[in-house]
Order: sequence, then C-alpha cells, then structure tokens
Amino acid sequence: MAETTENKLIIGTAPDSWGVWFPEDEKQTPWQRFLDEVAEAGYRWIELGPYGYLPTDPQTLARELKARDLRVSAGTVFTAFHRGHEQWDLAWEPARKVAELTAAMDGQHVVVIPAQWRDDKTGREMEPRTLEERQWEDLARGHDRLGKVLQEEFGLYQQFHSHADTHVETMEQIERFLAATDPKYTTLCLDTGHAEFGGADSVTLIERYPERIGYLHLKQIDPDVLAEVRRHDWDFGRATAEGVTIEPPHGLPDLRLVIEAAEKLNRPLFGIVEQDMYPVSDFDVPLPIASRTRKHLLGCGTRTVPA
Repeated sequence: MAETTENKLIIGTAPDSWGVWFPEDEKQTPWQRFLDEVAEAGYRWIELGPYGYLPTDPQTLARELKARDLRVSAGTVFTAFHRGHEQWDLAWEPARKVAELTAAMDGQHVVVIPAQWRDDKTGREMEPRTLEERQWEDLARGHDRLGKVLQEEFGLYQQFHSHADTHVETMEQIERFLAATDPKYTTLCLDTGHAEFGGADSVTLIERYPERIGYLHLKQIDPDVLAEVRRHDWDFGRATAEGVTIEPPHGLPDLRLVIEAAEKLNRPLFGIVEQDMYPVSDFDVPLPIASRTRKHLLGCGTRTVPA
C-alpha cells in the first residue's frame, strides 16, 4: 500500500453510504453527485461499489476521480461458491471485470460478498439458512482459489465480507470460515455493522485473528431496531429500510474500541465507512451524515487519517 503512511488507519467511504446497492436504481444517488459529495465531505478514498454504478471505462473513471482528487481502495464482487464447482465460471467473469477496473485505478483490494440465502429486495428465502459439510468445503475452496488468482493475475487482495442473511454471519460461522481458508489468499473485510447484526464481536475478531484482518468496513447498528429485526425475523433489506444502521456514535459496536484495536495491528489498513441507506428517502440526506461520520472517526484513534 505504497500510497499510505505506514501504520495508519486510512478512512474512506463507499457508495453504500449514499444509498447505493445496485448498478442502476432510481432510488439511488446519481453517481456524479456521489463523487461530488464524497469530495465535499473531505474523503479521499472510495470503493467502486456495485460494478456499473460508477463508469466502467478506466479512462473515464480516472478522469472523474482526478477531477475530485479521489482514489480507489477496492472493488466489490459477489460469489456463491457454496453452491458447487460450477460457480467458478459464473463468478469469475464479473470478478475479472471488477479486478481489471480496480487494478486500473491502482486499487489493491477486492471485497468479496457471499450470496445471501434471502432475496435482498423481496426477502424471499431462496435456500436453507445453514450449510452442509460439503458446502462449507466448496465455499472455502472457492474463496482460496479466487484469492490466489486475484493476487497472481492482478496483484489484488481478496477481502472476504461476512454479511447479514448469508451463511457466514455469526461469530461461529466467521471463525469456521477462517479455519477452513488459507490466510495467504483469504483475509477478512471485517464489517463492524454486519458483525454486530450477526452477533459477532469485532474487537474480539481483531484481537483473536490479527493476521486475518485485511480491511475494515465501519458502521454501527441501532440496538433497538436490531431487537425488532430479531423479534420479527426481518431480512436485511427490511432491516435497513427500518433504520438498523445508524450514524456513529449512536449505535453499536463502539467504533472507538474497534479503531483502537485496529491501530494495535501496527500496519496500514483501510477503514471504509458504510452506512447502509437503501433506499435513500431524500438525496440531501447522505452528505451531512458522511461529513459528521468522518469527523467522528478521525477523532477515535491516534493514527487515523483521511488520506
């Protein structure tokens, strides 16, 4: 990570914090406005978000980023390796496109999100909530293969993102996944909000598996809304619409403790803000939240910087 200063936690943001979940959706902030407001809020690092939301032509995207003094930390891909060997062919083509664009923007990471067992728009259950032994093996094998190819062909690092309504969500599931995968090829994008949503402890994960923490997504969960989520078994889409993610420092986990633990790793690390807002009720909502969140996070650590 040549662009960063040694041992610092670099704060950035992502389209998610502007209500972006899909390549195209009328309920989402237009991409030009997203980039303008990211720069206005003082951030210098972003993720690409869902492939196709930002321009996919490298020259166009590079020009738009340069105009706003922005840089790319990571791209994002989605996989379903637990469904069997044939999933490689389904996953690789979109992953290759994301990897090519990320590398062209001098990014160094690819955030990889496993398939949800519930539809993220309708909440319909599409498969069982838990995996069988063979599915765990396929899941681990697929991610190690992906991590190896991303490193060897693009110089990118896979950051596996445990996620609500997926088969790697709880503390037990995250630890099982880590035990089954190769640290050389598979490290965690530790999302503090999704960890909290699934009952996992972010600080414990950082302290217990320091070598497996490759990237951070920083968000908080409203415990009162989470209690309703669990009471009614709401899917993550419904939970988000009900406000389960909340502006720091008003939720859980305590991001000051997370950042303190991350800084003790004593190596460069990205901490990307992700406050799920889909659908955005008003396009004027994200910017002030993003500005306040940045200011709060920069005050949480002693080696936490915006660029």
